[in-house]
Amino acid sequence: MSLSPETKEQLSSAEMTQAERMHFEEHGYVILRHLTREETVNEIRNITLQDCDQEVAPIEFEADLKYPGAPDSLDEFGGKTIRRLKQAHSRGIVFTDWLTAPNLVKSLQQILGQDLVCPLAHHNCIMTKEPRFSSDTGWHQDIRYWSFTRPDLVSTWLALGNETKENGCLQLIPGSHRMTFGQHQFDSELFFRSDLPENQAILDKKIYAELAPGDVLLFHARTLHAASRNHSDETKYALVFTFRSLDNPPKLGTRTAESPEILIH
Repeated sequence: MSLSPETKEQLSSAEMTQAERMHFEEHGYVILRHLTREETVNEIRNITLQDCDQEVAPIEFEADLKYPGAPDSLDEFGGKTIRRLKQAHSRGIVFTDWLTAPNLVKSLQQILGQDLVCPLAHHNCIMTKEPRFSSDTGWHQDIRYWSFTRPDLVSTWLALGNETKENGCLQLIPGSHRMTFGQHQFDSELFFRSDLPENQAILDKKIYAELAPGDVLLFHARTLHAASRNHSDETKYALVFTFRSLDNPPKLGTRTAESPEILIH
Protein backbone atom coordinates (compact mmCIF):
# COMPACT_ATOMS: atom_id res chain seq x y z
CA MET A 1 0.00 0.00 0.00
CA SER A 2 1.42 3.39 -0.99
CA LEU A 3 1.24 6.28 1.46
CA SER A 4 -0.12 9.72 0.64
CA PRO A 5 2.28 12.72 0.82
CA GLU A 6 0.35 13.97 3.88
CA THR A 7 0.75 10.65 5.69
CA LYS A 8 4.45 10.51 4.79
CA GLU A 9 4.94 13.98 6.24
CA GLN A 10 3.20 13.01 9.48
CA LEU A 11 5.27 9.86 9.79
CA SER A 12 8.53 11.69 9.10
CA SER A 13 8.05 13.93 12.15
CA ALA A 14 6.49 11.37 14.52
CA GLU A 15 8.11 9.91 17.61
CA MET A 16 7.36 6.64 19.34
CA THR A 17 3.97 6.16 20.89
CA GLN A 18 3.73 5.23 24.55
CA ALA A 19 2.82 1.68 23.54
CA GLU A 20 5.91 1.43 21.31
CA ARG A 21 8.13 2.74 24.06
CA MET A 22 6.69 0.27 26.58
CA HIS A 23 7.16 -2.54 24.06
CA PHE A 24 10.85 -1.71 23.79
CA GLU A 25 11.29 -1.55 27.56
CA GLU A 26 9.59 -4.90 28.07
CA HIS A 27 10.80 -6.86 25.05
CA GLY A 28 14.13 -5.19 24.17
CA TYR A 29 13.08 -4.28 20.64
CA VAL A 30 10.42 -2.39 18.71
CA ILE A 31 9.63 -2.01 15.00
CA LEU A 32 8.84 1.51 13.79
CA ARG A 33 6.91 1.16 10.56
CA HIS A 34 7.44 3.57 7.63
CA LEU A 35 9.93 5.61 9.68
CA THR A 36 12.11 6.49 6.67
CA ARG A 37 10.98 8.23 3.49
CA GLU A 38 10.96 6.23 0.28
CA GLU A 39 13.31 8.78 -1.37
CA THR A 40 15.89 8.31 1.40
CA VAL A 41 15.67 4.52 1.23
CA ASN A 42 16.19 4.63 -2.54
CA GLU A 43 19.21 6.94 -2.24
CA ILE A 44 20.87 4.73 0.37
CA ARG A 45 20.07 1.62 -1.64
CA ASN A 46 21.55 3.12 -4.84
CA ILE A 47 24.81 3.93 -3.04
CA THR A 48 24.82 0.43 -1.61
CA LEU A 49 24.38 -1.23 -4.99
CA GLN A 50 27.09 0.95 -6.53
CA ASP A 51 29.60 0.32 -3.74
CA CYS A 52 28.92 -3.41 -3.79
CA ASP A 53 29.35 -3.54 -7.55
CA GLN A 54 32.65 -1.62 -7.37
CA GLU A 55 33.77 -3.33 -4.13
CA VAL A 56 34.43 0.02 -2.45
CA ALA A 57 36.49 -0.65 0.69
CA PRO A 58 36.33 -1.22 3.57
CA ILE A 59 34.43 -4.47 3.03
CA GLU A 60 33.89 -7.62 5.08
CA PHE A 61 33.42 -10.77 3.01
CA GLU A 62 31.48 -13.85 4.09
CA ALA A 63 34.70 -15.86 3.80
CA ASP A 64 36.36 -13.60 6.39
CA LEU A 65 34.13 -14.93 9.18
CA LYS A 66 33.42 -18.43 7.87
CA TYR A 67 30.01 -18.69 9.51
CA PRO A 68 27.92 -21.73 8.46
CA GLY A 69 27.12 -21.49 4.75
CA ALA A 70 29.96 -19.11 3.87
CA PRO A 71 32.75 -19.94 1.39
CA ASP A 72 35.89 -21.32 3.01
CA SER A 73 38.23 -18.78 1.43
CA LEU A 74 38.33 -15.66 -0.73
CA ASP A 75 39.92 -17.65 -3.54
CA GLU A 76 37.20 -20.23 -4.08
CA PHE A 77 33.99 -19.83 -6.08
CA GLY A 78 31.77 -17.33 -4.27
CA GLY A 79 34.64 -16.26 -2.04
CA LYS A 80 34.14 -12.57 -2.78
CA THR A 81 30.55 -12.61 -1.52
CA ILE A 82 30.12 -9.41 0.51
CA ARG A 83 28.79 -9.66 4.05
CA ARG A 84 28.82 -5.96 4.83
CA LEU A 85 30.07 -2.60 3.62
CA LYS A 86 31.91 -1.08 6.57
CA GLN A 87 32.16 2.60 7.52
CA ALA A 88 28.73 3.41 6.08
CA HIS A 89 28.78 6.92 7.50
CA SER A 90 31.63 7.89 5.17
CA ARG A 91 29.83 6.72 2.01
CA GLY A 92 27.58 9.76 1.53
CA ILE A 93 25.90 12.67 3.29
CA VAL A 94 22.57 10.82 3.16
CA PHE A 95 23.82 8.55 5.96
CA THR A 96 24.44 11.54 8.24
CA ASP A 97 21.06 12.95 7.27
CA TRP A 98 19.39 9.67 8.18
CA LEU A 99 21.00 9.11 11.58
CA THR A 100 20.24 12.72 12.58
CA ALA A 101 16.66 12.72 11.23
CA PRO A 102 14.26 14.23 13.82
CA ASN A 103 11.90 11.24 13.95
CA LEU A 104 14.72 8.77 14.60
CA VAL A 105 16.43 11.07 17.09
CA LYS A 106 13.18 11.69 19.02
CA SER A 107 12.51 7.96 19.25
CA LEU A 108 16.02 7.21 20.49
CA GLN A 109 15.84 10.04 23.02
CA GLN A 110 12.74 8.42 24.50
CA ILE A 111 14.89 5.38 25.27
CA LEU A 112 18.37 6.75 25.93
CA GLY A 113 17.79 10.34 27.04
CA GLN A 114 18.24 13.76 25.49
CA ASP A 115 21.96 13.67 24.68
CA LEU A 116 22.78 11.02 22.07
CA VAL A 117 26.07 9.78 20.64
CA CYS A 118 26.55 7.55 17.58
CA PRO A 119 29.78 5.52 17.99
CA LEU A 120 31.44 4.76 14.67
CA ALA A 121 33.55 1.88 16.01
CA HIS A 122 30.75 -0.70 15.93
CA HIS A 123 28.10 -1.41 13.30
CA ASN A 124 28.22 1.75 11.13
CA CYS A 125 27.68 -0.58 8.18
CA ILE A 126 25.41 -1.81 5.43
CA MET A 127 24.60 -5.48 5.93
CA THR A 128 24.23 -7.52 2.74
CA LYS A 129 22.89 -11.05 2.45
CA GLU A 130 23.25 -12.72 -0.91
CA PRO A 131 21.22 -15.79 -1.93
CA ARG A 132 23.93 -18.28 -2.82
CA PHE A 133 26.76 -17.79 -0.36
CA SER A 134 25.31 -15.98 2.63
CA SER A 135 25.74 -17.50 6.06
CA ASP A 136 23.91 -18.23 9.30
CA THR A 137 24.64 -15.90 12.21
CA GLY A 138 24.29 -17.61 15.59
CA TRP A 139 22.52 -16.26 18.64
CA HIS A 140 24.43 -13.46 20.32
CA GLN A 141 24.27 -10.13 22.11
CA ASP A 142 25.89 -7.18 20.39
CA ILE A 143 27.52 -6.03 23.61
CA ARG A 144 29.80 -9.09 23.59
CA TYR A 145 32.77 -7.33 21.92
CA TRP A 146 31.94 -3.75 22.88
CA SER A 147 33.47 -1.84 25.80
CA PHE A 148 31.23 0.84 27.27
CA THR A 149 30.63 1.93 30.84
CA ARG A 150 27.18 0.33 30.71
CA PRO A 151 25.68 -2.15 28.21
CA ASP A 152 22.75 0.20 27.51
CA LEU A 153 23.04 0.89 23.79
CA VAL A 154 20.43 0.75 21.03
CA SER A 155 21.00 -0.46 17.48
CA THR A 156 18.96 0.83 14.54
CA TRP A 157 18.28 -1.51 11.62
CA LEU A 158 16.86 0.19 8.52
CA ALA A 159 15.38 -2.20 5.95
CA LEU A 160 16.36 -1.24 2.38
CA GLY A 161 14.03 -3.92 0.99
CA ASN A 162 11.65 -6.54 2.29
CA GLU A 163 13.00 -8.64 5.15
CA THR A 164 11.30 -12.01 5.62
CA LYS A 165 11.89 -15.43 7.14
CA GLU A 166 12.86 -16.64 3.67
CA ASN A 167 15.63 -14.12 3.06
CA GLY A 168 17.08 -14.16 6.58
CA CYS A 169 15.44 -11.41 8.59
CA LEU A 170 16.57 -10.93 12.17
CA GLN A 171 15.24 -13.25 14.86
CA LEU A 172 15.05 -11.93 18.42
CA ILE A 173 14.33 -13.27 21.90
CA PRO A 174 11.82 -10.92 23.57
CA GLY A 175 12.89 -9.84 27.05
CA SER A 176 16.40 -11.27 26.79
CA HIS A 177 17.92 -7.83 27.40
CA ARG A 178 16.73 -8.22 31.01
CA MET A 179 17.99 -11.77 31.51
CA THR A 180 21.16 -12.77 33.35
CA PHE A 181 23.20 -15.56 31.79
CA GLY A 182 26.09 -17.68 33.00
CA GLN A 183 29.36 -17.94 31.10
CA HIS A 184 28.63 -21.63 30.43
CA GLN A 185 25.63 -20.63 28.31
CA PHE A 186 27.94 -19.15 25.66
CA ASP A 187 30.64 -20.79 23.54
CA SER A 188 34.22 -19.57 23.16
CA GLU A 189 33.10 -17.02 20.52
CA LEU A 190 30.35 -15.77 22.86
CA PHE A 191 27.52 -17.24 20.80
CA PHE A 192 24.57 -18.40 22.87
CA ARG A 193 24.67 -22.20 22.83
CA SER A 194 21.73 -23.97 21.22
CA ASP A 195 22.83 -27.39 22.50
CA LEU A 196 21.91 -26.69 26.14
CA PRO A 197 18.37 -27.57 27.31
CA GLU A 198 18.24 -24.46 29.52
CA ASN A 199 19.10 -22.30 26.49
CA GLN A 200 16.66 -24.07 24.19
CA ALA A 201 13.75 -23.11 26.42
CA ILE A 202 14.75 -19.49 25.87
CA LEU A 203 15.33 -19.87 22.14
CA ASP A 204 11.88 -21.39 21.71
CA LYS A 205 10.49 -17.89 22.37
CA LYS A 206 12.10 -16.38 19.25
CA ILE A 207 10.21 -14.00 16.98
CA TYR A 208 10.95 -12.95 13.38
CA ALA A 209 11.37 -9.23 12.71
CA GLU A 210 9.85 -9.06 9.23
CA LEU A 211 10.25 -5.59 7.74
CA ALA A 212 9.24 -3.56 4.71
CA PRO A 213 11.46 -0.93 3.04
CA GLY A 214 11.72 2.10 5.33
CA ASP A 215 10.84 0.22 8.51
CA VAL A 216 13.31 0.56 11.36
CA LEU A 217 13.98 -2.06 14.02
CA LEU A 218 15.36 -0.73 17.30
CA PHE A 219 16.91 -3.31 19.61
CA HIS A 220 18.89 -3.25 22.83
CA ALA A 221 22.54 -4.31 22.75
CA ARG A 222 21.76 -7.11 25.23
CA THR A 223 18.85 -8.54 23.22
CA LEU A 224 19.69 -11.98 21.88
CA HIS A 225 19.34 -12.12 18.11
CA ALA A 226 20.33 -14.30 15.16
CA ALA A 227 19.69 -14.69 11.43
CA SER A 228 19.61 -17.50 8.89
CA ARG A 229 21.15 -17.38 5.44
CA ASN A 230 19.17 -15.97 2.50
CA HIS A 231 17.00 -18.65 0.88
CA SER A 232 15.39 -16.30 -1.67
CA ASP A 233 16.74 -15.31 -5.09
CA GLU A 234 17.42 -11.63 -4.30
CA THR A 235 20.09 -9.96 -2.16
CA LYS A 236 18.91 -8.33 1.05
CA TYR A 237 20.33 -5.00 2.31
CA ALA A 238 20.02 -3.16 5.63
CA LEU A 239 21.68 -0.11 7.19
CA VAL A 240 22.83 -0.51 10.81
CA PHE A 241 24.04 2.07 13.34
CA THR A 242 24.32 2.04 17.14
CA PHE A 243 23.58 4.80 19.67
CA ARG A 244 24.43 5.49 23.29
CA SER A 245 23.71 8.21 25.81
CA LEU A 246 26.33 10.86 26.45
CA ASP A 247 26.90 9.61 30.00
CA ASN A 248 27.80 6.09 28.81
CA PRO A 249 31.28 6.58 27.31
CA PRO A 250 33.58 3.87 25.95
CA LYS A 251 36.19 2.45 28.27
CA LEU A 252 39.61 4.03 27.77
CA GLY A 253 42.27 1.89 26.12
CA THR A 254 39.80 -0.33 24.26
CA ARG A 255 39.11 -0.70 20.54
CA THR A 256 35.71 0.84 21.19
CA ALA A 257 37.40 4.09 22.25
CA GLU A 258 39.69 4.30 19.20
CA SER A 259 37.15 5.51 16.61
CA PRO A 260 35.41 8.91 16.44
CA GLU A 261 31.81 9.41 17.49
CA ILE A 262 28.99 11.74 16.43
CA LEU A 263 27.32 13.90 19.07
CA ILE A 264 23.65 14.36 18.25
CA HIS A 265 21.64 17.19 19.81
